[in-house]
Parts: sequence; C-alpha cells; structure tokens
Amino acid sequence: MSVQAAVDRLKAQFGEAVVAVSEFRGETTVVVKKDDIVAICSFLKKELGFNFLTDLCAVDYLGQAPRFMVVYQLYSIGAHQRLRIKAAVEEGDARIDTVSGVWATANWLERECYDLMGIVFNNHPDPRRILMPSDWVGHPLRKDYPVQGPDREPYQGRLQ
Repeated sequence: MSVQAAVDRLKAQFGEAVVAVSEFRGETTVVVKKDDIVAICSFLKKELGFNFLTDLCAVDYLGQAPRFMVVYQLYSIGAHQRLRIKAAVEEGDARIDTVSGVWATANWLERECYDLMGIVFNNHPDPRRILMPSDWVGHPLRKDYPVQGPDREPYQGRLQ
C-alpha cells in the first residue's frame, strides 16, 4: 500500500480528526487532533502497517497558537514507507495522551519530550525526567528558556 493510500484510509476512518495533509520533497505529513492520537496511532500500526515509531519530539512555536506540535515519525518495515503525524498542543494545556501502549519505544521518547519541552503525556507508565536531574526547574528546549539556565550569571566567555 502506498503512503497516499494509507492517508486516504486514515481520512476515511477518522474524518474530522484529520486536520491537514501535506507533502514536501516526498515526505507526507498528516496533522491530527490530539484527542484522537491513540486511536489514530493504533489504526496506523494495526491496520496500515506502520509498526515502528522511529522518533517522537515536539516543536515550540513561541508566540503562536497553538504553541507546541508533537511530532511522530513512523515507519512501515514491510512496505519501507515513512509517515509523519503531528498533533497540536496548546501552551495552557500542554498535555496529550501517551502512545506507549501502541509502541513500547514511545515510553522513552515521551519522557525525553516531557523533560526537555514540558509536554505531559497522560497515562504514561513512568513520567520521570530522563535527562535532567529530578529537581531541575524548567524545560531547556523551550524557546523562552534562558540560555544560561535558571538563576545563573550570563556566560561571559572563557575564564583566564
């Protein structure tokens, strides 16, 4: 099945939950509503064969609404095809359901996304920080995070 056929089946199954579809340089991106992310990902894995979550990350569009976009990079091992799924997340409610029940690897990727961007994954089995110390304040990959870190003097160059 081609990526376009998979997108057509996704749109037929979920209708209004599919917000937009775009293609750029041979890569297809589908923007979906965050409320349906688990059902959509389950369908993509079980029915359409996207059995490998290669990456999960977030993008910070500081100053725009919605501020965040959670990005899922999927791969079909049997068909050798890639598909990108995006779900918008508002700054005031930076939460989305976990897909760790669909792909086990999402457990680690969602923890990294929470740690660095501050997006909470509802019903996550282990929502601890993964890179930063547990008492760290803030989320370092957000665009409004101070470059030098919280409560530190700005970097003045190498000490003599």
